[in-house]
Amino acid sequence: MRKFTYEQILKRDKTNLDIFWLRDKSLTDLDNLPDPDVLAGEIIENIKSGLECFKDLMETINGTSEV
Repeated sequence: MRKFTYEQILKRDKTNLDIFWLRDKSLTDLDNLPDPDVLAGEIIENIKSGLECFKDLMETINGTSEV
């Protein structure tokens, strides 16, 4: 991996370190967020789903059905 100093980056043509475009537009309207319990439920479901994917991956890697 090649590393660049701040000065090297600034010398490049069309350098722009403004990352405003990374903002999640759904977070700009904080008045319309779902209730905290709904958000928590969605987070739990995402974590469970991710865990199941990792379990499946480990089973595939190990060639077993136990994890």
